[in-house]
Amino acid sequence: MWQIIERYGVNQLYTSPTAIRSLMRHGNHYPEAYDLSSLKVLGTVGEPINPAAWEWFYKVIGKGRCPVIDTYWQTETGGFIISPSVNLGLPNLKPGSATFPMPSVEPCVLSEEGHNTRSGEKGFLCVKGSWPGIMLTINNDPARFEETYFSRFPGYYYSGDYAIRDEDGYFWLLGRADEVL
Repeated sequence: MWQIIERYGVNQLYTSPTAIRSLMRHGNHYPEAYDLSSLKVLGTVGEPINPAAWEWFYKVIGKGRCPVIDTYWQTETGGFIISPSVNLGLPNLKPGSATFPMPSVEPCVLSEEGHNTRSGEKGFLCVKGSWPGIMLTINNDPARFEETYFSRFPGYYYSGDYAIRDEDGYFWLLGRADEVL
């Protein structure tokens, strides 16, 4: 991978936190043997990124100059719904946080009873109402669509993931709240 970045001047590296942790185990000497100065943006997707992996990706691979864009989305959401955006102006990045919602998306963290949680309190990541890009139904099974995504908390899309929203409004994804194969 490092050789490809150097040879072709790759400017964006987007990978999973699991892959980052695997690369970390091999040590810094591999990426440090290559010129990675063409990189401008580092991205993560697919699962929550732990702060240690975020820091390594930022410092060792990005040399402290490339923002780490941790994106949260699902196939059902039709695109990123929580993510820092280079085009919208980057917020201060917090290692391990997906940061803030994209425009027109209203995520929240709800308790088991359907109330907004307090800052720093774990709950279910939901989105109020709808937004451009959200899937419209499950083919030939609209009842299942409603049951799966909108029945647990009426008026909210239920993501099936746990999250925390901190005192600054940053979202921290914690992984699945339900069992998915």
